[in-house]
Amino acid sequence: MDELKHVTIVGPLPPPAGGMANQTRKLAEFLRGEGLEVNVVQVNPPYFPRFIEKVPVVRAGFRLIQYFFSLFKELRKTQVVHIMANSGWSWHLFAAPAIWIARLLNKPVVLNYRGGYAQTFFEASWRWVKPSMSRCQKVLVPSVFLEEVFAQFQCKAEIVPNVLDQQNFYPSNKAFSVDAPHIIVTRNLEEIYDVETAVRAFAQVHQQYPKATLSVAGTGPELSSLEALVNTLQIKEHVKFVGRLSPTEIAELYRSADIMVNTSVVDNSPNSIIESLACGTPVVSSNVGGIPKLVTHEHDAILVEPKQPTLIANGIFKLLENEEFCQQIKENGQQTVSKFYWQNVWKLLNEHYQQAMRSSR
Repeated sequence: MDELKHVTIVGPLPPPAGGMANQTRKLAEFLRGEGLEVNVVQVNPPYFPRFIEKVPVVRAGFRLIQYFFSLFKELRKTQVVHIMANSGWSWHLFAAPAIWIARLLNKPVVLNYRGGYAQTFFEASWRWVKPSMSRCQKVLVPSVFLEEVFAQFQCKAEIVPNVLDQQNFYPSNKAFSVDAPHIIVTRNLEEIYDVETAVRAFAQVHQQYPKATLSVAGTGPELSSLEALVNTLQIKEHVKFVGRLSPTEIAELYRSADIMVNTSVVDNSPNSIIESLACGTPVVSSNVGGIPKLVTHEHDAILVEPKQPTLIANGIFKLLENEEFCQQIKENGQQTVSKFYWQNVWKLLNEHYQQAMRSSR
């Protein structure tokens, strides 16, 4: 059997930072740490020439031409193609072409699919998705939730968890602040993350804990409406919108916090929850999508129905008012995230690479 030496990853890279972009970057770094040659074909490279960025429609064409050229160039010399895939136009424009070009060049494909909209997308587009999917040697997903979605469409998917950077995300010795709790939100300010519910929940917490503070890390189209809401609720002095943070800064924010709140209405296996638990910060979250497959209510997190500020606030109160319970949640969370450490992920991923190489002959 040929020794694995060269992997090409197809996916986005920061900027902008995001779950899949950060995972692509970290995966490349960790694989290089295993002594592999790793190339990344970036689906979101800077526009060239730069002025094209300001020309709608045309810029998309330039990016696709550049992308296809890079695929043919890089995939010729690799042993395994690892494609980071998502739903919608991202699938049709980037993932599917990469699969077909890889197979044209007789290269094994490991498809790494993620995203909370998978079922909706497949229900609408499976007849277009299936031909490309069937040409992959392996289909990997980061969660039980997505594994079950794929099973509904008679497609076998295997679980390889997201990668957690232990050097960056680790717990601190910070004492839990009951009198002046620091609560954080670390999702982008987009409709699917429903940060409005988190803000309304914090307003209720602030009534009972006047020294409480809320930090919101992320950017997006909801910023102005959230700032207006904060003014309306008269909590502006206690809420800080800190913008987009680097991985190091976000890890420091987790360690500075007492509780992390996640109020998404669509989700898969959010890195924000994994990272928060790794930093020893307990989580109160909506129970949508794959989140109940990632964490268990009152074992390693508190889960509530979405779009319910009072339920989120009650979850926060339960952590603040029961120190022993909160400590147990934090300890269980540390155990939960161990499967995301690279040494465990690499064992699984390496075996899938080897199987893909064998099955493509």
